[in-house]
Amino acid sequence: MAKKPENPNYKVIAENRRARFDYAIESDLEVGIILEGSEVKSLRQGQSNIAESYAEVKDGELWLVNSYIAPYVQAKTFGHEEKRRRKLLASKKELSKLWNATQREGMTLVPIVMYFNHKGLVKLKIGIAKGKKAQDKRETSAKRDWDRQKARLLKQNG
Repeated sequence: MAKKPENPNYKVIAENRRARFDYAIESDLEVGIILEGSEVKSLRQGQSNIAESYAEVKDGELWLVNSYIAPYVQAKTFGHEEKRRRKLLASKKELSKLWNATQREGMTLVPIVMYFNHKGLVKLKIGIAKGKKAQDKRETSAKRDWDRQKARLLKQNG
């Protein structure tokens, strides 16, 4: 049976690799994002950064704060602001869940990955996370090193 071809529209734009190291991510949620035309063109070229950004629920709306999308050179007069707050799209039920997690439980909303989905729309995966302490980070690092060493030993002996 022939393998199904990869979806040509799916493409990872920006990834927050540090998120899983700094935070213990308990669950994640896919949300849409409201963008201007020049921002989408810039994202198609892969010029963005979500490493230092976070999401917040404010006045019943979900916002992405401190994310960077490079200016699109060809959009001279109709460009966009690089680090503006961008509205995220989520249902009311999801919004109330996120608000409860941040306000009552002391969680943080961390963007994990920004990508074009199979329809070609920009989506953002947000993690509901709790910050790790230095000790937790060391444990994670030691476990990762041990797993790597164990795999190496099994490969040599197997």
